[in-house]
Amino acid sequence: MNKTRQPVIILAEPQLGENIGASARAMLNFGLTELRIAAPRDGWPNPAAEPLAAGAFEAGVNVTAFDSVEAACADLGYLVAATARPRGMEKPVTNAGGAVDLLKAQARPTGVLFGNEAQGLSNDHVALCDAIMTYPVNKAFASLNLSQAVIVFAHAWGEALGQAGRFEGTDAGVGDPASREELIGMFEHFEAELERAGYFYPPDKTPLMTRNLRNAFIRGQWTSQEVRTFRGAVKALAIGRGKARIVRDD
Repeated sequence: MNKTRQPVIILAEPQLGENIGASARAMLNFGLTELRIAAPRDGWPNPAAEPLAAGAFEAGVNVTAFDSVEAACADLGYLVAATARPRGMEKPVTNAGGAVDLLKAQARPTGVLFGNEAQGLSNDHVALCDAIMTYPVNKAFASLNLSQAVIVFAHAWGEALGQAGRFEGTDAGVGDPASREELIGMFEHFEAELERAGYFYPPDKTPLMTRNLRNAFIRGQWTSQEVRTFRGAVKALAIGRGKARIVRDD
């Protein structure tokens, strides 16, 4: 299990309960569970947060409300500000991945501070932080929703900690891989029907054409079921099915 201390996510003076809920949902998807809200406009708890949280509060996101940003970050040893605007301050400026690296390197408690929906972070809030995180957004339209900004960082955090995708490294919904014997049987079946149809011409090109076909098939990483399905299709093309079936001497 990864022992890296996770950062807390701090929302500075958030205005909409919906964004608090959506931020919690975004966090939990990538393993972040500590959410702090500083001076929320509509107070806390806020029923408007529940629908967009989609159960994140019950599933593990811990929410703590504070009266001010200063109080919300008072116990943190390292703090990163998320902002789209240059601030003219002598601080390291990095992207989400770089912010993750800075946070992981700390032995102290850490956090990431996000501004509110209307104005983002104030300069006073940014001044409290050790580094600035910004995203490579469209310069002509640098306008992420609060919860969207949170999920960009949360994704970078989960990815850096090596969290596998939900289906990554699994064969969910996929049948057993075809054996070499099954593949060779499929090749020979298909090639025999192509030979019958006069496909291999001129005859001296047959070995090359056969290799090309087999190479193309091999790249498909067939399952046993796919081999059976394909052979059934070849048979149907060759002799038909049902009323369309023909009788061959072989």
